[in-house]
Amino acid sequence: MKPTIAFLGIGLMGKPMTDNLLKAGFPMKLWNRTRSKAEFFADRATIAETPGEAVSGADIIIIMLENGPIVDDVLVGQGVMTEMSPGALIIDMSSIPPATAKKHAKLAMEYGLSYLDAPVSGGTVGAEQASLSIMAGGQELDYERAQEVFNVLGRSTYIGPSGAGQLAKLANQAIVGITIGAVSEALLLAAQGGANPAAVREALLGGFASSRILELHGERMLQRNFEPGATARVQHKDLRMILDEAASSGLQLPLAEQVFAEYDSMLNEGLENVDHSGLLLHLERLNNTQLTPDKG
Repeated sequence: MKPTIAFLGIGLMGKPMTDNLLKAGFPMKLWNRTRSKAEFFADRATIAETPGEAVSGADIIIIMLENGPIVDDVLVGQGVMTEMSPGALIIDMSSIPPATAKKHAKLAMEYGLSYLDAPVSGGTVGAEQASLSIMAGGQELDYERAQEVFNVLGRSTYIGPSGAGQLAKLANQAIVGITIGAVSEALLLAAQGGANPAAVREALLGGFASSRILELHGERMLQRNFEPGATARVQHKDLRMILDEAASSGLQLPLAEQVFAEYDSMLNEGLENVDHSGLLLHLERLNNTQLTPDKG
């Protein structure tokens, strides 16, 4: 029989991930702060009233919550770790500070639990298509134990000890945030000078500047489709974590600092819930212009 999974957090990412795990035949218990989001699966899974109820008796606990303070409140503040069965495996797939992941790994060991920090990249499309990139930190034996889950959700890589998965995610988000800024500025530059930005994007996709950001988010910008796959609010949070981690390591990251400042301004403009590719909207306001597919 497949292990029972408790899944905490049925949001933009958690919903398609849960769907794929249910299709793979895992028995599941679900909890979400807004219960109605979990109710979507009421005919296929058990819906719990509290996170403690969800994790009770589960073999594997997957967490997909928005940030470190929320994860910490659920696991520690609400005492959810004490409700878990001895030997249960916690897989935290949220994006949280590496220090918080290390703290949770230590606490899990004290409670006789196993723990992996395993944040993901790929957005809602990757979650839906079961093609997420999973970056795992923790004990290698726990990583091997998690393979039957990871194989359903995407492609996993063992990064190193506890906290290493979160460091890999920070590296990912630095590249994503900075590249979104570069693509936004490049398309605006081309369009403002009179070039067709759609044609410019097509040309660049065949050259050294090609990237998934240019491919997917460049298309979003041209179509003006800013329905969130990952919100600007979350990108801003991740950039803040990047700068905090850099400071604790004695590093200065001027590109990340500048892009964080732009996302900060974006949130102050009330754009926190648009897709993170919506940084273009902030840059349009800054320059009093608007990008259109044919003429900029």
